[in-house]
Amino acid sequence: MRSILWEDRRVAGGMNKRGSGVPLGERRRSDRPAPPAAPARRTPTSACPARHCWVGDPLDEEGEKRPGLLLEWRQGPEGWQGLVVYAARVRPGSWGLVQEWLPSASLTPL
Repeated sequence: MRSILWEDRRVAGGMNKRGSGVPLGERRRSDRPAPPAAPARRTPTSACPARHCWVGDPLDEEGEKRPGLLLEWRQGPEGWQGLVVYAARVRPGSWGLVQEWLPSASLTPL
């Protein structure tokens, strides 16, 4: 006799599934006090300059965009540049964080 211990099927769900009911941030057990209110979303007048972005020309040159964090802009001799932090393969099998100034053409909003 055989039994099935595992089925190779996709699991339904996901964070961005529409019509799935109550958002995770609003779920809580009724016997616990409500958590403190979340901080307000960042506004254009906020002091923190960081923005999410895609790095189109990463240091490891593997040909795929990487998510990054844009920290600052500056005007360089050849146009605008952004100071970005992102993950890159620094050695075979080893990843590290890279911080560098990149031309604005290599950066796109996330």
